[in-house]
Parts: sequence; C-alpha cells; structure tokens
Amino acid sequence: MTASSASNRIDWILFAVLGFMWGSSYLFIKIGVEAGLPPFTLVALRLFFGFLLLAIVVKVAREPLPRNPRTYGHLIVMSIINIAIPFSLITWAERTVDSALASILNAAVPLFVIVIAAIYLRDERITVNRLVGLVVGFVGVAILVGFDPSRVAGSNLTGEIALIGSTISYAIGNVYNKRFAHGLRPMIPALFQVGFGLVIMTALAFIFERPLQVAVTPQALFAVVWLGLLGSGAAYLLYFRTLARWGATRTSLVAYLLPVYGIALGALVLKEEIDIRLLIGTALVIGGVALVNSRYGARPLFNRGSVAGESAKPG
Repeated sequence: MTASSASNRIDWILFAVLGFMWGSSYLFIKIGVEAGLPPFTLVALRLFFGFLLLAIVVKVAREPLPRNPRTYGHLIVMSIINIAIPFSLITWAERTVDSALASILNAAVPLFVIVIAAIYLRDERITVNRLVGLVVGFVGVAILVGFDPSRVAGSNLTGEIALIGSTISYAIGNVYNKRFAHGLRPMIPALFQVGFGLVIMTALAFIFERPLQVAVTPQALFAVVWLGLLGSGAAYLLYFRTLARWGATRTSLVAYLLPVYGIALGALVLKEEIDIRLLIGTALVIGGVALVNSRYGARPLFNRGSVAGESAKPG
C-alpha cells in the first residue's frame, strides 16, 4: 500500500468517525432536552466540556496561537454561524421534533453549500448534476417537513423550520471556514470556535434561563459530556482536518451519514417511529446529495472569470 492510498484510507475512516460523532449528537441532544435541560444551558454545558478537551490538546501540542487580530475576528464569526446559531436552533427544535428527523433535515447541508460555495469559492462550480441534486434534495426536505397548511401554527413545523435554519447556518459556515480559516492548523479554529461559542451561549443562558437553578440529572450529565467531548471537541478537530484536505463541498458530505446514524440510534435507543414519509424523504435527500457528487452530468452550467477576493483553492 502506498503512502497516498494509506492517507486516503485514513481520511475516509476519520470522515466516518466524524459522521458518527455528529450523527449521534442528535440522540444525546434529545436525551438532554428530555432530562430537563433548557436549550441555551444544554449548549453551554456541552461547549464547556468540548473547550476543556480542545484546550488540553492545544496545550499538550504546544500549538502557537494566531497573532493577527483579524484572525480572531473571523473565529468569532465562525463561532456564531457554526455553533451559536445552529446549536441553539437544533436544541430548541428537539423539544418537539424527533432526533431522527433532526439528523435528516441537517443532511441537506451540502445542498446549500453547493450554491454558496459556487459564489464564494472559485473551484466549486454549479454543474448539471449538482442542480438536479438540489431539486431532488429539496423535494425530499419538503416531504419530510410536510405540506399541510394546518401545521404552520403547530410546534412540530416550527421546530422543523428551525432545523432548516440550522442547516443553512452550517452551510454558510462550511464555506466561511474554508475561505477564512485557511492556513490554520485544525486545533486552532476548533479551540477558538468552541471557546467563543461557549462565551456567547453562557451569556444567553444567564440572560434567558436560570442555569444555576437547573437540576442536572446523571442522564443529562452523561448527555452533555458526550456532546462536549465528542460532538463539540474531537469532532471539530476532525472537521477542520478534513476541511483543509477535502474542501467545503466534499467535507459537507459528512451530512450523508447523519440520517444513517440518527435514524438508527433514535429507533434503537429512544424507540422513535420510522414511517414511510421519513424513509421517502430521507432517500430523496441522500439521493440529491449523491447526485451532486456524481461524475455524470458534471459539466458547468456557466463559465466565469476570477472571483474578487478569492481564497486559496479548496483542498
């Protein structure tokens, strides 16, 4: 086995592990919410444990910190669009939405990345197969959310809309990370993104909730420790490593794996029901993302010149 093929295999293994870490997060968010943790408090607790892990990693590795103030500005923005917004929306939504459906709706992240990356990243263009994939994927999302107007005022639809909002936020974050975290070793954006997110979410928890009065049960504690060490700590180390090597669009494909882990764990642990709408919608979302990355029809819809202010090419 050549060094290149071994490295490729490691990339794919770490990609699958990343999918499990984030796919299992929906289950443990649901467990934490059902154990009585308010949304902002739950997010702040998971970020606390994630930050501890990342701080230890950076300390042991003796990783030098960035010296450019603009870098910290970008890291703050990244913490808002990658953590504060989507974590809050997902945690709030899972008070009324199954963990399996939450993971499925977030599987649409690559569909949004395609459009955003085509605008801001020079080498990621909109092609015929990507456009078809977008249509198929959005049909899947529509089926998952449902078409009944009577549900508009219902909490379930409100939660599903919040999940779609988190998906869009993640997509923007994927492209922003690739463009502005270029050149940083994975542990640095991971540490500061989680660290700034912790500050933001702790402030929100104290403003809108009463975190010091919340009774943290053993079940809730296990959930936030899992979410912190894996979903908010180790996962971001793997994410930024993959982003640097694969680029925004390919890295966003980790969303392929979220419904697989999310549905399986939701059914096995929480006994969540799997109905035909769930299966059809999931198949269309995953099929849409698969079409996006198919070699067939991979010709650009239009040609363009250079993009002003373009970042380095995706990995």
